[in-house]
Amino acid sequence: MRVLVTNDDGIDSPGLFALARAASSLDWEVLVAAPSTEASGTGTSLASTSGRSRIQFERRQAEGFEALAVPAHPGLISFVACHGGFGFKPDLVLSGVNLGANVSTGILHSGTVGAALTAGVRGVSALAVSLDVDWDGSEPLWDTATQVTQAVLPMLAAMPAATVLSLNVPNAATVRGIEWASIAPSSPYQVQIEASGDELKLSAVRTGLEPVPGTEVAFLASGYATLTALNSVSAVTSGLPSPAWPV
Repeated sequence: MRVLVTNDDGIDSPGLFALARAASSLDWEVLVAAPSTEASGTGTSLASTSGRSRIQFERRQAEGFEALAVPAHPGLISFVACHGGFGFKPDLVLSGVNLGANVSTGILHSGTVGAALTAGVRGVSALAVSLDVDWDGSEPLWDTATQVTQAVLPMLAAMPAATVLSLNVPNAATVRGIEWASIAPSSPYQVQIEASGDELKLSAVRTGLEPVPGTEVAFLASGYATLTALNSVSAVTSGLPSPAWPV
């Protein structure tokens, strides 16, 4: 089993190598390729900071893994990998471990989830892993994410090709279990935008809304890790009006 490990927090994130260790513990071949700098919020972007035609990456050895620091967003790294650009087409793409949960409709903008979705539409199964670290400066428990991921990976490997899963792990020493969860209709946080002259200030505040039962937000609040199966691109084909043509 050959695996690409990427993220959107950048090549220097400890969560990247926590995920690499989870895959390596199963004796899988692991290549780490991640953005040279943080690329959070880039979704499925295929952008590179060095232009589209040439991408000069840096080879490193980090924590026992071959690692590539790529000046590109995780969506592009996943795209390149799935086309054999790093020497092989991976059997799985793993993205994370993200510093913070990826839940609700915010997953649309997540570079962590975006890398997984990009792999899925190219026929490669993928897992996005996120650790529910609060924004209050809590210490990330990366080993918890590693342990939960180790339990999920064999199942993902046995699932049909192009399966995409999002795994959210509570930032706790003990995890009560792993539950399949739906996507919450609203996030625990809301972005506030303040405009002042030619400047915009964005900040996140808690909504205080009660989590909807059965969603990732509710399960995480109760100490469970959550799995959500994602479908990135699909068309609505029924119940649509017919446009009048010719006019």
